[in-house]
Amino acid sequence: MLDLGVKHTLTIDRDTPPGLFLTQDSTEEEVLLPNKYKPEQFEIGDQLEVFVYLDFDERPVATTLEPKVMLDEFAFLKCVDSNDFGAFLDWGLEKHLFVPHIEQAYRMIEGDHYLIFCYLDEQTNRLVASSRVNKFVDNTILTVEHFDEVDLIVTNPTDMGYNVIINEIHSGLLYKDEVFQDLKTGDILKGIIKKIRPDNKIDVSLQRPGYRGIEPNADKIMEVLQATEDGFLSLHDKSKPELIYDTVHLSKKAFKKAIGTLYKNRQITIENGVGIYIQK
Repeated sequence: MLDLGVKHTLTIDRDTPPGLFLTQDSTEEEVLLPNKYKPEQFEIGDQLEVFVYLDFDERPVATTLEPKVMLDEFAFLKCVDSNDFGAFLDWGLEKHLFVPHIEQAYRMIEGDHYLIFCYLDEQTNRLVASSRVNKFVDNTILTVEHFDEVDLIVTNPTDMGYNVIINEIHSGLLYKDEVFQDLKTGDILKGIIKKIRPDNKIDVSLQRPGYRGIEPNADKIMEVLQATEDGFLSLHDKSKPELIYDTVHLSKKAFKKAIGTLYKNRQITIENGVGIYIQK
């Protein structure tokens, strides 16, 4: 059987009343693409990219619809039904994605959104989802290093900050005193590996720490300055961190380091308590 939960590029083998039968060139496996997804124009032998999953009768079926999540991926999805059997999520396809009760971190409520992981249940050979996302990340063997740029998914807030999933593989922590924007579960961000601890716990940041971040941040401030009408920003060392972040998308600490670099390079002048100017 064709692998479920992923996209395949398949060849149109024949046109039948139910739809097109597609085959994989390297095997004799075939799957039905129902008429509702059949392209307006096609020829036998054409290739189509399709997503394969199980239909309502538990038979493999192809679709040209774009799923919101695929096999071994995380996604933030809406619950469209919750009953005694489990919960069902809208993942962009005709048949909803099932979440067994045992795979719900807490009972799902219709209308709410949840961060989930899509996987193949080996016992039933069905694509299912789990909101117990922590069991699908692992820090035993790390694939990241200090200062790597990574993709982050926010899982939940904590007293210290936000737990995040790194590159859909590892878990990490984003400290709240380094966040100057509203974050919520399911948000997708770019980040930097800030620190890897001896126990393989990972701290992440939304901007490059230390010396590696000074020059890029300085360039960012110069771009903002040059975009102003008079080459001036009313930001200084007494400005509120929120105002600094809203203006140049940097923490106050990173901002002060960057303007220090610009000042030493004689690219800006600083008027205490007023702001910074492009050096004339």
